[in-house]
Amino acid sequence: MKLQAYLDRIGFTGVPRVDVATLQAMQRLHLRAIPYENFDVAMGRPMTLDPQAAFDKLVTGRRGGWCYEMNGLFAAMLREVGFEVTEMAGAVLRGERGPASHANHLVLRVDLDRPYVADVGFGDALLEAAPLEFGPHQCAGFDFSFEALGDGWLRFHNHPMGGAAYYDFRNEPADRDELAGMCRWLSTSPDSVFTQTVFAFRHEEGGVAVLRGRTINFIRPDEKSLRFIDSADEFATILKDRFELDIPRARELWPAVCARHEELFGTVTA
Repeated sequence: MKLQAYLDRIGFTGVPRVDVATLQAMQRLHLRAIPYENFDVAMGRPMTLDPQAAFDKLVTGRRGGWCYEMNGLFAAMLREVGFEVTEMAGAVLRGERGPASHANHLVLRVDLDRPYVADVGFGDALLEAAPLEFGPHQCAGFDFSFEALGDGWLRFHNHPMGGAAYYDFRNEPADRDELAGMCRWLSTSPDSVFTQTVFAFRHEEGGVAVLRGRTINFIRPDEKSLRFIDSADEFATILKDRFELDIPRARELWPAVCARHEELFGTVTA
């Protein structure tokens, strides 16, 4: 994998160094250039933890990806710069889902003057890596926090406007077999939210653009705007113009996207 190709993809200029400024700039630029998206899962394509596959897709192919791809690629590129990176297994909504949530997220710890949580794979969360310090944090106007739960788990609380409210993680290296097994389940099971509808997130100036099924939203620190997408053509246009995703098969997914929306929320009316 070529570090310079990745830096060009995210628009990083200058010489990357093993310091906080570079770490935060790389995360910020990654999230603004490469969208979080699950379209390959929705189209039934096989998913892996292989960072080379993520590089080929996200950098060479100029696509986005989900957490295993986004953070897998980010970890590999940080290591190319010289950062010390630990991949940790997250558990999104562990309180509600219990052990079934374990390893349903990949999150990174980067050790510098102190440990930092780096995460480009949680959609609408941290724009920049944050020190792993308990209590409130603010980033790009959004409020977050880290909490020690007392049972060996730590919790990242997303901002109030976010999609998923939190994830738990252990401050230790992930079990790769556990991550791989959950990656397979999330990408193939009909019970997985990722196989049921499509998502895309992209950080922009002032907030985060979110496509969820047949809705397009913009999240700011104090408000959300939402509108419905009316047609397959508009759906494909939004993907290309707003998220820079050129996915020829996107129109094929439109009937399933509409059916899923109606199943959950009823028929869209003007």
